Amino acid sequence: MSRLARTQRRRFPILLMLSAMMMLASLGLLVYELLNFAGRENRLPAGISVAGVRVGGLPEDQARAAVEEAFAQPITLYYQGFPINLNPDTVGFRLSSAAMFAEARAASEAGGGFWERFFLYLLGQEETTVRDIPLVADYQTTALRAELANIASRYDQPAEAGGTDVATLTTFSGGSGFEMDVETTLPLIDAALRRAENRFVDIPLLEGFGASAGMRTLEELLKAYLDSQGFIYDGQTSVASIYIQDLTTGEEININGDVAFTAASTIKVGILMDYFRVKNGDPSVDDAFVLANSLLCSANSSSNLIMQQLIGSGDLFRGIQSVTDTLQYSGATNSYLTAPFVDGSANQQLGSIAPPDTSPNANFNTDPDFFNQTTAEDMGTLFGMIYDCAEHGSGLMTAYPNGEFTQQECRRMIELMSGLDLQRLLQAGLPAGTRIAHKNGWVGEITGNAGIVFPPNGRNYVISVFIWEDTGATGFQDYIRLWPLIEEISRATWNFFVPEQALLSRRTDLPTAAQECFTTDAAGNRQNTYLPPYGQVNLDDIDANKSNWNNP
Repeated sequence: MSRLARTQRRRFPILLMLSAMMMLASLGLLVYELLNFAGRENRLPAGISVAGVRVGGLPEDQARAAVEEAFAQPITLYYQGFPINLNPDTVGFRLSSAAMFAEARAASEAGGGFWERFFLYLLGQEETTVRDIPLVADYQTTALRAELANIASRYDQPAEAGGTDVATLTTFSGGSGFEMDVETTLPLIDAALRRAENRFVDIPLLEGFGASAGMRTLEELLKAYLDSQGFIYDGQTSVASIYIQDLTTGEEININGDVAFTAASTIKVGILMDYFRVKNGDPSVDDAFVLANSLLCSANSSSNLIMQQLIGSGDLFRGIQSVTDTLQYSGATNSYLTAPFVDGSANQQLGSIAPPDTSPNANFNTDPDFFNQTTAEDMGTLFGMIYDCAEHGSGLMTAYPNGEFTQQECRRMIELMSGLDLQRLLQAGLPAGTRIAHKNGWVGEITGNAGIVFPPNGRNYVISVFIWEDTGATGFQDYIRLWPLIEEISRATWNFFVPEQALLSRRTDLPTAAQECFTTDAAGNRQNTYLPPYGQVNLDDIDANKSNWNNP
């Protein structure tokens, strides 16, 4: 054997062994990578997050723990800056981990089967999964509402109710407060429960302003005042009937407003209305004076004259019927006049017409005049109809759409009744000089006064008050007792509508008795106080040229 052959035989095993070693190394590397890849298969892909929690590269058990820990953290609620922790388990918050991680595993297998993904891994072409698995969770809404109610009960400061002060006859609004806006808070907490970070909520609040002193508050004050005076307003031997209407809002107070009373001279408002319904054109000088004498001086003879000559065309009972029909049609359905006023004249024609059907409150009996009745509500309704006609072209103009009334006529009615200057009853509860268009009436055990008050702030209102008290055999009212009741009811109402100029105590400048429309001295000289002299009755300005009324 040659030397060359022996050399070749010695080198062959070296190459073989080298090849074998390389194959073993490659196999070892493959096994290493396989084991490494298999180990990674037990972990979530690097780009995976679950419900906003980054869990990529973690084993599933560790990933679950991380997500559950994140969502077990309390929600911090800030109530006006004060922190309150709300634990999720308090409201029954539960994660559906199985569903979320099943989706996470599915996402990790999206690149194909095991060997396909391993082959791509070896080639460096492995897909990178970037995905957030959405939260799957639930909680008990009722439990959350209960927890919010508990928080609200501890931290809310409700607005205070309004109240009354009988000593000053004033009403007041309640104090302001705040409370949780539950319906707005619920979705904010829902969102915080469903996020892993920024788990806090600023609780929105509703600012509550104290309950304003509304008409019901005024009603409570009036009743409390009467109680404080020992006057039973809904008794069998005493009744107070009060009707008040806010002419801005239309709101009303009606305390026994449907009780029938003797109307006395208040019914003359109906005579005034019917005169203008019948009359076409401007009143004559004679008409104007007789109207003023009827409404301002309550002269029964003038009232009868209007019904007989100016309304009834010479027939007194036709005029009386016309007045009653107008009262009824205008909304004063429990009011009527069926006989002339007793005027003391010789050979006065008496008699009556049939009364209309009425339905006043049958629970009270003030022994009203069979021939002349009204209610506080009816009288207030009439003044409201006149006001709406004068101010808005509605009211009486709407009730009588064929031109029976004009705005000027309604304004003249108000202007005429603004001249009534008793200085007592409703007027005595107002600051001196306040404009009020009103009509009074008293007889026997009954006193009534109704009208429209015009405060400087524009909050005009109707007020109608009738009071009756059984005085037994005498049959005469105690003026010293009853008149101040009406006056203080008027003051309380003024204080409600004009709180910026409230009268905190009863006026001390009131005369002992109501002022007369004119006086006559011992020599027979007449001094007009608020009845304009004949020829000077200006229905567009009832006090026109007043300084010269008594000049010779």
